[in-house]
Amino acid sequence: MKKFTALFLAGAAAVSLAGCSGGSADTAPSGNTDAGSDTYTVGICQLVQHVALDAATQGFRDYLEEAYGDKVEFVDQNAAGDPATCVTICNQLVSEKVDLILANATPALQAAASATDSIPVLGTSITEYGVALDIDNFNGTVGTNVSGTSDLAPLDQQADIFDELLPDANNIGILYCSAEANSVYQADVVKAALEDKGKTVTVYTFSDSNDVAQVAGVACAENDALYIPTDNTAASSAAAIDNVASQANVPIICGEEGLCEGCGIATLSISYYELGRATGMMAERILNGEDVKTMPVEYYANPTKKYMASRCEALGISVPSDYEPIGE
Repeated sequence: MKKFTALFLAGAAAVSLAGCSGGSADTAPSGNTDAGSDTYTVGICQLVQHVALDAATQGFRDYLEEAYGDKVEFVDQNAAGDPATCVTICNQLVSEKVDLILANATPALQAAASATDSIPVLGTSITEYGVALDIDNFNGTVGTNVSGTSDLAPLDQQADIFDELLPDANNIGILYCSAEANSVYQADVVKAALEDKGKTVTVYTFSDSNDVAQVAGVACAENDALYIPTDNTAASSAAAIDNVASQANVPIICGEEGLCEGCGIATLSISYYELGRATGMMAERILNGEDVKTMPVEYYANPTKKYMASRCEALGISVPSDYEPIGE
């Protein structure tokens, strides 16, 4: 195989992820590799650069470097937000005959699954695999050469944040990119949960980063608060959204921490770095001989309530003690 080089950050952490069987996994390298003198080339296709996806990729790389040292090398590619580029990248990785592909975000997973039915593919930062791969009645195991980890936090509990922090917000806008299937899924679930609470919910979608600010402006003008799910386009455009929302004094509840840091007041979020490490542990098992076809998708077990102290203070929002400040 062609050789590639990469820089790694050292780190050690542990996290519990619940698989579909209800089990859990420790993300410290096992130390029981059967690699012998083998070396491995791992391809990475990441949809776009932003805090959450970058952290997942770093956690994945850190874990495998700790497990295999210089026996693992990476072909690390970023699609700059373009799903078509994901297709090109994944086809290139297949032609290079990499040993495993990490697909970071839904378009990357879709591209990798289409590019190969033999090279193991692990997704990360995927909200719902059944939606991403168009699987009816998804039971938790894809059953092909694809598995991975999900970044889905309990959506009903994300909806509960409005009651806890914004009890007087009756008109709520949900903002997301219409091109992201997992955002549609999250928006539908949260919309139903908020309507069950008696809220009036309006959905606002943008097609790409070019119309984010305009759509966000309309949403802020028509609502007391906004919700943004784990959406890659929104995360990449968080500064533009924040500029609009801060001027309008409209609070935003977000689906994940990186997005919340960019434009929100609070979130129920997972650690994307730990999610990446858990995906790395799955990769270690596959490289050591486990069949990816039998591996269920794994889910982060302990999401955390977090808040942006500066924005909450500016808006006069009182935050309960069970929320952790972001960045501290």
